[in-house]
Amino acid sequence: MAHPVPVTSQSHRLGGGWHWRRWRPAFDGLAFLAVLAGLGWFLVAGAGELHYNWQWYRVPQYLYRFENGVFQPGPLLRGLGVTLELTGWSLVLTVVFGLAAALLQRSTSWAGHAVARVYVEIVRNTPMLVQLYLVYFVLAPILNMDRFVAAVLALAIFEGAFAAEIFRAGIEAIPRGQWEAGRSLGLSPYAVYRRVILPQAIRLVLPPLTGLAVSLIKHSALVSVIAVADLTTEGRNLIADTFMTFELWFTVAALYLALTTSLSLLVSHLERRLPVRGVGHG
Repeated sequence: MAHPVPVTSQSHRLGGGWHWRRWRPAFDGLAFLAVLAGLGWFLVAGAGELHYNWQWYRVPQYLYRFENGVFQPGPLLRGLGVTLELTGWSLVLTVVFGLAAALLQRSTSWAGHAVARVYVEIVRNTPMLVQLYLVYFVLAPILNMDRFVAAVLALAIFEGAFAAEIFRAGIEAIPRGQWEAGRSLGLSPYAVYRRVILPQAIRLVLPPLTGLAVSLIKHSALVSVIAVADLTTEGRNLIADTFMTFELWFTVAALYLALTTSLSLLVSHLERRLPVRGVGHG
């Protein structure tokens, strides 16, 4: 006569764990929705205490409109375009300044090393807003720069100091054997950097550079203090005209969030497409 196989506590634990893993995404989704609902209730309750009159129906006209069937961007989308242009040029100069400072710090020239080190330490330890004022009110009149160029330069100088440390750490993470292999092939120091070291360092510095680019997008909002017509400036101008404080600031925040999230997803895709060979093998 066959006896039933007893269900052990181990099988109970495995079965319970399997069921938990199966339902965990649903619980996580419910928890996320509960948090959003709580935040929404908090905001609505707070606005109710202020007797605030929500006017979300007016927001779309400040994003876009159609005139005679032709799409026309509104003030917020135009400001977003300025923010994108500002961030793009600043990011290019940030990479240039950061890479130059990183290479100078690793050079055999004591003067170059000193200049790069002073630049990095001064910029990293002073506020971005102070640097923006110095560039706009001191450097811009001397070099005859308009406010947009001054904003690009100020952002690039600030973020370039942080990019320098990122590039330096990425270069130093390449195993010594890669340097020796390049020199054994008779390559010049410049060729070793260009053909051997920097292509491998790109994969290492890409994640922190993504964070730096996101930081650059957020710091670009500071240029509104010198009246550059970016997204933040357009939002402030609309709030002054319409008194729609909550709706417009939430919309501006959502546009910034969409921009930074899209950038993070793009770089995550690039990370998967840029494998590094040789890193980690001395």
